[in-house]
Amino acid sequence: MADGSIAAQAFTILFREGLEALLVVAALVAFLRRAGAAERIRPIYAGAGLAVLASLVMAWVFEAFFDGNHNDLIEAGVMVVAAGLMFTMSGWLFLRQDPAAWKAEINRMAERAMSAGTVLSLAGIAFLAVFREGAETVLFVHALARTAGGFDASLLGGLAAAALALAAMFVAMQWLALRLPLRPVFLITSAFLFVMGLRLVGAAIQELQEQVIVPVHNDGVPELVAELGFNGSWEALAVQGAIVLCAVVWLATRRSRPEAGVAVRPQASA
Repeated sequence: MADGSIAAQAFTILFREGLEALLVVAALVAFLRRAGAAERIRPIYAGAGLAVLASLVMAWVFEAFFDGNHNDLIEAGVMVVAAGLMFTMSGWLFLRQDPAAWKAEINRMAERAMSAGTVLSLAGIAFLAVFREGAETVLFVHALARTAGGFDASLLGGLAAAALALAAMFVAMQWLALRLPLRPVFLITSAFLFVMGLRLVGAAIQELQEQVIVPVHNDGVPELVAELGFNGSWEALAVQGAIVLCAVVWLATRRSRPEAGVAVRPQASA
């Protein structure tokens, strides 16, 4: 196998598998920086770091006990938990996208920055986002190294180039987030996490479909759905549509009672 081909494959594996996890971590870090809680970023990095270690362990387990094949049911479970955390955090961010409301909350958080539960949720999202991709990345790179005759310079060079590309994207996201107004940062992060949650739900359903636990019907589904990275089956679209409908109902319910919340607040502070 040519050195250029090995380097390209190594780059593609790490960049493709790492991009989605990096976008999630970068969005969470950017949110904390703009929220004035930069000191709470460390748990997110800790969650991502632990996920890397857990990925190495899981890759060894898959290699030793499953002949290098990942377990679809385990992966589906991780995806569902990650999606649930992302939907929860998406709603939490949406509720705090009003600058006036956020400034009032920052005053209350001056001593404790952010609640422990919120920080743990953010760290959990980072862990699951990285863990979901990590074990597969290790297995793919290990398989490539086998075919290439080991971790030679071309393979390591491809991995290094992918790591640099991911790092550059991370820095660019932080730079952009620090220059955007507060409301767009919250809304964009909220929408991003919600869409990622939908994608994870579709991916979890796909894992179950591969195990023939859930049927597959994709006749008539536009090809654009799969091209955008979503599960192109009616079963997945139905579940995702139900989630979107629940989110719309929740938003409509929240919007129908803002005055009541404002009216109560002065009495509580009096």
